[in-house]
Amino acid sequence: MTNSSQSGPRRLGEWLAEAGLEVDERIGEEGLPVELDGYDGLVLLGGGLMPDADDEAPWLPTERALTASALEREVPTLGICLGGQVIAKVAGGEVRAEYGTPESGAVLIETTPEGRADPVLGVLGEGAHMIENHVDQITQLPPTAVHLAASVDVANQAFRVGSRMWGLQFHPEVGAERVASWDESALGRKGFDKAALAAAAMAVNDENIDASRRLVGAFAQQVHAYAEAAR
Repeated sequence: MTNSSQSGPRRLGEWLAEAGLEVDERIGEEGLPVELDGYDGLVLLGGGLMPDADDEAPWLPTERALTASALEREVPTLGICLGGQVIAKVAGGEVRAEYGTPESGAVLIETTPEGRADPVLGVLGEGAHMIENHVDQITQLPPTAVHLAASVDVANQAFRVGSRMWGLQFHPEVGAERVASWDESALGRKGFDKAALAAAAMAVNDENIDASRRLVGAFAQQVHAYAEAAR
């Protein structure tokens, strides 16, 4: 599910297709399916919104309902940025707007012991650099969540709810080239130097691509396993 034209699936969609999955991108403002029948997996993308900003994004109630259904039915689900925040909100966590220390660029995401044992986050080993452009933050995980990863300034970078639902604050769907397109003035207001961020991201670009591809591949395996079990 795409919540913004600026936050589409990008390479994530390509990697899922390479893993043998048929990707059906649905854009929120153009209408979402009302149920998950016929789907073996769900990906919730970003969009620069709060997960309950229904006046700005009237499709969000449907997205939350689909997320709740996926959780109940154990449909493999990957939520990124706003998508991860939607999962947190639906499962009983807390999300706060423009909260905490700003974090942008290529950020080291470090897995917890539970994260290293997780079937999806575990492919990162002890951690990897991922692209992040933090504004809002998941300040409290859902009561049943398993904490999987953190960074220096964002405690809840990744978590799992149930057996097959993962929420991420960071962006495996974008690489170092994305940093070069960010608004220089907006970054400056947050205390960042765009050129420095872009250079640092390029320095870890190969690592980022490899780690992101492995993470997406591990999620694809979950989708295939779910589909096979449902036959």
